[in-house]
Amino acid sequence: MKSLVTGGAGFIGSNLVDKLIELGHEVVVIDNESAESNEQFYWNEKAQNYKYDIRDYENTRPLYDGVDYVFHLAAESRIQPAIENPINAISLNSVGTCTILQCAREAEVKRVIYSSTSSGYGMNPYPNVETQPDDCLNPYSVSKVNGEKLCKMYTNLFGVKTISFRYFNIYGERQPLRGQYAPVIGIFLRQRAAGEPLTIVGDGEQRRDFTYVGDVVTANILAATKEVDESAFGQLYNIGTGTNYSVNQVASMISDYTVNIPPRIGEARTSLADNNKMKDTFGWDPKMELEDWISSHL
Repeated sequence: MKSLVTGGAGFIGSNLVDKLIELGHEVVVIDNESAESNEQFYWNEKAQNYKYDIRDYENTRPLYDGVDYVFHLAAESRIQPAIENPINAISLNSVGTCTILQCAREAEVKRVIYSSTSSGYGMNPYPNVETQPDDCLNPYSVSKVNGEKLCKMYTNLFGVKTISFRYFNIYGERQPLRGQYAPVIGIFLRQRAAGEPLTIVGDGEQRRDFTYVGDVVTANILAATKEVDESAFGQLYNIGTGTNYSVNQVASMISDYTVNIPPRIGEARTSLADNNKMKDTFGWDPKMELEDWISSHL
């Protein structure tokens, strides 16, 4: 099997690349190292690595030839930077996704697995289920949900077999640590190691469904390789545990030295996944417990 991973030197992408290579896949990686929250990038020397922008059709198009599965993880993947620069987020996440889909279409790729976001649910009541209407509160969620709609259109109009994942807050090995907008668990662990107070945004009672990166990797591989009915394509699937924690609860697992900082605009108060659709269609079942992972990394 031959797989192409966009964003394959980043947090989730590099974990996926390593697993695909372990499973015997030939792997092509496209990553332009633009993720500002990453302290480093993880290029697997056993992959074919290309430092290109995903919007660069001319240079990237030949890389899709002979590919069976495309895993699209490259993105402007943070809410607050997207609020600061909406044009970049829309271009990278929407135009970039369209470019990838067109390349996959022309190369007759078997499946495209698209990484989207639970922030597309916005202020919908929880638990979030795939039938809820979109409620995009910021440029990031608008750009990612537009990518979902492009995937659905490429399935319906062109027959490209796409799967769109709405990720709930992902944590784990290689999670971004740099800057104030890195994921909260990475920030907290970095602050604890430096002897600094954990910076809790707002009152800390906002709740998130924290999902382990290894479980996300498993979801991607199942979506690419499992035999399913044709009706499964062009669809949305939640990738979350079905359990959530407040930021205060997460902080208490790491340190009791905390400080509160001002709340942020454009972010939902609560996220919680209904993951039954993913379980029923692909047989996915998340394994890692948040408390177990944190306790093993202190």
